[in-house]
Amino acid sequence: MQITAMPKKFARMTKTKKMSLGMVAAGAAVMAGTVISAPAASAATPVPSGNVDTWIKESLKVMHAQGIPGTYEGIHRNLMRESTGNPNAINNWDSNAVKGIPSKGLMQVIDPTFKAYHVAGTSQNIYDPIANITASAKYAAQRYGSIDNVNSAY
Repeated sequence: MQITAMPKKFARMTKTKKMSLGMVAAGAAVMAGTVISAPAASAATPVPSGNVDTWIKESLKVMHAQGIPGTYEGIHRNLMRESTGNPNAINNWDSNAVKGIPSKGLMQVIDPTFKAYHVAGTSQNIYDPIANITASAKYAAQRYGSIDNVNSAY
């Protein structure tokens, strides 16, 4: 797609499709040619290699062992809306960021929520894909019954 065609296409998308603020911000970042990301994780807590498919499947194993409900489709839908699959994504512009607690990682969770819903056996690193997905799914399960019931920013 040509860069000149993107503003019209983006404007058309905002009129015809229900979009979250994260999607609008992602579109604006693409339009501006910028990507917001967090610093790489420290060597002490390496982020697992892999891809979205691998991370979701590993998270589901932990979730099922812990009795946390959720499906691949529910996680994938929310993950792609929140971070487009970037485990180092960080939101530096919303109300949480203004308060000094930006949303981080694949599922865009804030530090206090990550700590409160951290699942034993996963990394303490909020940027770790499996820990981020699993803690977010645990939070969504407690608040909404399942990550599958989340269809917008949560």
